[in-house]
Amino acid sequence: MSVRVALVDDQTLVRTGFRLVLEETGDIEVVGEAADGAQALDVVARTRPDVVLMDVRMPGLDGIEATRRIRFGPHPARVIILTTFDLDEYVLAGLRAGASGFLLKDALAADLISAVRVVAAGEAVAAPSVTRRLFAHYLGKTPTRSDRDARLGALTEREREVLTLVARGLSNSEIAVALFVSESTVKTHLGRILAKLDLRDRVQAVILGYECGLVDTGTDR
Repeated sequence: MSVRVALVDDQTLVRTGFRLVLEETGDIEVVGEAADGAQALDVVARTRPDVVLMDVRMPGLDGIEATRRIRFGPHPARVIILTTFDLDEYVLAGLRAGASGFLLKDALAADLISAVRVVAAGEAVAAPSVTRRLFAHYLGKTPTRSDRDARLGALTEREREVLTLVARGLSNSEIAVALFVSESTVKTHLGRILAKLDLRDRVQAVILGYECGLVDTGTDR
């Protein structure tokens, strides 16, 4: 079964370029396009895509509000935020609105294709070094230990370890290797973390990890 994708960007050339790249794969189908957030809501309602590639800076209804309405609407497609700049405050707002990650518009074709497949499979595009710089720049100072413990108090020690590695950008398979456990065990721990902390997905777990100071924002992995 092919992955159904909707493209949302106010630049026709950008949408055309993405369409050409995605439809070359054979397993990804572009089912609709929109030039602004309002059109995006209509396209999503009509075409029911699995993934939406969403620009944030558009006239009228912007990509952040469109993302929020899609994620909490009747047809909650997964959203990848598109941006020109790796340090963009709108990207963080988009992630908070429920997006599954973000991608630079000048990303390689292989990275675009991979991101769509990963997000369609239920994972998140949240590991690049630009994500770490973005969070470090916009999330503010590290909380005190008491604040951190209050937010993470429901987690076991192993769950804290998993959350820390998730926030550092490691995949489930990489976490499994680091902790000498199976990948299915990592998935179980992550599921419990999301449930205990009332998080929607891996991206929110990454954001929380930074907010709680589990990652040193002054360094890259």
